[in-house]
Amino acid sequence: MEEPATREFEMSLSDGGSDDDLPLTFPADGSHSGSIRKGCDPFAQTQRSKLQHRRARINQQINKEMRMRAGAENLFRATTNNKVKETVALELSFVNSNLQLLKEELEELNSNMEIYQTDSEAVNVPMIPLGLKETKEVDFTVSIQDFICEHYGEDSSLYDKEIKELMELRQAMRTPSRNQAGLELLMEYYNQLYYLDQRFFPTHRNLGVHFHWYDSLTGVPSCQRALAFEKGSVLFNIGALYTQIGARQDRSATAGIDRAVDAFQRAAGAFNYLKENFSNAPSLDMSGPSLCMLVRLMVAQVQECVFERVTLTTQDTHFVSQLRLAQEAARVSDVYVLVQQTMTQPLMKDYVPFSWASMVQVKAEHFRALSHYYAAVALCDHQLSAEEEGDEEAAKAFLQFYANVPTGPPLSQILQDPEKRRKLGKAHLRRAVIRHEEAMRVHSLCKILRKMDILQDVLSLTHKRSLDKYSELDREDDFDETAEAPEIQSHTLQKPDIIAPNFSTVQVTDIFQRLGPLSVFCAKARWGPVRVICLQRREGGLGLTLRGDSPVLVAGVVPGGCAEEAGLREGDYIVAVDGQDCKWAKHGEVVHMLKSSTDRGVEISVVTLHSHDAQVEKRALLLSHCSDKENTRQRLLDGAKGQSSASLLNWNRKKKRDGSGVTKRLGSTFSLSFGSIRDTEAMY
Repeated sequence: MEEPATREFEMSLSDGGSDDDLPLTFPADGSHSGSIRKGCDPFAQTQRSKLQHRRARINQQINKEMRMRAGAENLFRATTNNKVKETVALELSFVNSNLQLLKEELEELNSNMEIYQTDSEAVNVPMIPLGLKETKEVDFTVSIQDFICEHYGEDSSLYDKEIKELMELRQAMRTPSRNQAGLELLMEYYNQLYYLDQRFFPTHRNLGVHFHWYDSLTGVPSCQRALAFEKGSVLFNIGALYTQIGARQDRSATAGIDRAVDAFQRAAGAFNYLKENFSNAPSLDMSGPSLCMLVRLMVAQVQECVFERVTLTTQDTHFVSQLRLAQEAARVSDVYVLVQQTMTQPLMKDYVPFSWASMVQVKAEHFRALSHYYAAVALCDHQLSAEEEGDEEAAKAFLQFYANVPTGPPLSQILQDPEKRRKLGKAHLRRAVIRHEEAMRVHSLCKILRKMDILQDVLSLTHKRSLDKYSELDREDDFDETAEAPEIQSHTLQKPDIIAPNFSTVQVTDIFQRLGPLSVFCAKARWGPVRVICLQRREGGLGLTLRGDSPVLVAGVVPGGCAEEAGLREGDYIVAVDGQDCKWAKHGEVVHMLKSSTDRGVEISVVTLHSHDAQVEKRALLLSHCSDKENTRQRLLDGAKGQSSASLLNWNRKKKRDGSGVTKRLGSTFSLSFGSIRDTEAMY
C-alpha cells in the first residue's frame, strides 16, 4: 500500500518561453528571511475547516482499512488452512463493507457544494468546486541533515533553522486560506520545491523522504519518494483552490462574474498544465482522463459565467439581443454535454461523484431549455416593421440562428408573418418546457442535489416562466399540432481562455542559500573535499588569476609561483578566506581579503568540481561578471522554459530527454564568445 504505483511520478520539459518571468531571487550576501505567508488556523471552526477536518479523518480511516485489506488478502493467498481462509474471507467482507461506507461518506463531503458558494441572496445556479488534496506531515530533518553532511561536507546542525522553516512552510501550505493569500502560499511552496530539488535530489539517488497524498475524490492514499509527486499535488491544489474562489463569487454583478471567470480559467490552466507536464500519476485525480475532465468542467463553468454576464448586460428586448441570449445558452449546454461525455468514459464513470454527474446533466438540460425560451421571446415579443432600423441585421441574425435549415416556410417569410412567428415561438417553448422537466427529473434522482435549495429554486422559477409564456401564446382555436422546433446554433461572444499558472508572480528566496550559489553547490554537482591552501605573498604576488564571482573561480596559476607550490589548481572555487565564508562574495571582496593578508600569509579554502558539467558551469561563471549575476545564474539552471515559467519544474524530466539536455540548454542560453571574457581576468 505504500507504493501504489510501479513507476514514479514524472515531469516533462517544455521548450520556449523567456527567462524574464523567473520568480527566484538571490540576495547578494546570501541572507534570507522567512516566509510572511501563513496558512489558516487548523483549529478555526469555520464551515470549510470543519469540512476539511472531516475529509482528513475519513482519509485516514480509508488508509487504515486498505492496509487491513492488503494484509488480509496476503494472508488469504498464503494460507492453505481452509478454516483460516473462511475467517479471512469473512474479515475481508467486513473491511470492504467499511470501505464502501467511508467512500460514500467522502463522496457526500466532496459533493457538498453549498459551503463553497457565495452568501449573496441572488438566485444563481451553483458552481462545482473541488476539495483540496490532503497530505500527511513530512519530516525533512534527518534526510536533509544527512545529505548536508555527506554531500556538502558541512555541519548540518548549522542549518536547523532552515530545515525548520521549510517544514513550517509545508505545514502552512496544508491549510491555505480561500483567497489570493492562500494561492500565494501554495505558489511559494511550489517554487521553493525547485530549490529543494536542486539542493538535495541528485539524479542517481533519492533523499529517502516519502510524500503521502490522498486522492481528492476517493481518499485513496498514494505514497512516492519522487519530488515531482509533491509538486504535482501542490499544483493540483492550486487549481482546486481557484475553483473554490470562483464558486464563492457573487455573480449578481458583472464584477463578481469577471472574478469568477478569471478564477475558473486559472483553475483550468493549472489542471491543463499538470496534464501536459506530468506523467505516471499514482492517483486517479491526477491522471490524464481525470485532468481532462476537470479542464472541460472549468471551461464549461466559465462559459456559464459568460452567459450570466450577457444576461445582466442585455437590458433591452431587441430581437437580435434575445437571439444572442438563446445562442449563448445553447453554447453553455453544448459544453456541459462535452463534460458529461467525459464523465461517462470507462475510467471516469465509477470515479466521478454521482452528484457531479447529475449536476452537469441538469445544467446541460437547463441551459438548453433557456436557449429555446429566449428564442420564443425573440419571436413573439419583438414586432418587426419594414421601416425599423436594423431589419437587415435582424434578418441576417435569424437566417444564421439555426444549426440546420428548418423544413416549412422560408425563414424570411416567417420573420415577416406574426402568426408564423407565434407558432414557431410556441414550438420553442414546448421544447423548453420538456427540457426544464427533464432537468427537474434528473435533479430529483440525486439525494445531494435535492438538499440544494438554491438549485431547486432556479429550476422551479425558470420552468414556471416557460409554462406561463406557453399559456400566454396558447389559443383555444389552435387545433394544429405544434411543430417541432429546430435546433439552435450555439454561439458565444467570449470563448473561454485557459490561463496557465504564472509562478513569477510570487517571489521566493532559496531557504538553503547559505550552502552557496546553485550554479556550483547543487545536488547534481560532484566535487572533491575542501582543501585548505596556505599562500605566502612574494614579490611577484600570490601567483593566481581570478575570474567571476559568487563563487570566485581560480582561472589560472603562475607556473612556479606561490599558488602552484601550495597546491592551488586551475578550476578551483574559493569558498573561504581565512575562515570567512565567501561562496557568495563578489570578485572585488575576495580580492580585498587576499590583498589584506598579513606577512603570515593567507589561508584559502577551495573545492574542485568533478561533475561532467564542470566545463559548462565554468563557462557560465565566466559570464557572470559581464551581466546581472543572479539572473545569469538562474538562466544556467533554468534554460528551458514552457508556458508561464516552466523552468521551475525542470527537476524530473522524462528519461528520453536525459543525457545531453543540460549541455544543450546551457549552450543555447549563452552565445557570447570566450574572446570577450578575457577582459574580466585579473592576476594577483
